Amino acid sequence: MLNLEVLSEVALLQDLPEHGLKRGQVGTIVEVLSPSVVEVEFCDDQGRTYAMAALRSEELIRLHHSPLAHVAQRQRRRVLETDEW
Repeated sequence: MLNLEVLSEVALLQDLPEHGLKRGQVGTIVEVLSPSVVEVEFCDDQGRTYAMAALRSEELIRLHHSPLAHVAQRQRRRVLETDEW
């Protein structure tokens, strides 16, 4: 199960023609309705909402714009190990 939190960015894993949405479109979680269902808002480049949908966690993938803590730590270790001071 995903860690579903308000303001997390997510992408669709499948087309949702009933909402006019295609796989890969990115939205923002605006409300957690239950442990496995969230309300997602989809906006254009100007910030205008073009779709809202209550979606199950298995329909989404959470996006990350920075390295996860454990990945960043592993990378730092590699740099230190290969650094020839």
